[in-house]
Amino acid sequence: MNNRIICQKCLYYFVTWEPSKPHGCKAYGFKSRTIPSMVVKNSSGHPCNFYTLKNQK
Repeated sequence: MNNRIICQKCLYYFVTWEPSKPHGCKAYGFKSRTIPSMVVKNSSGHPCNFYTLKNQK
């Protein structure tokens, strides 16, 4: 799968308001300086398994 995951469109993504760690992932339970999907890919070598598109109303 070469599709790019856009965390901002994911149900589990949140903004933290911490300048040093502005991005968060509720599914994996961490905050990060970089986009969570990139952290997961770099750490495990696999794309995010929890990516769930937010309800588009």
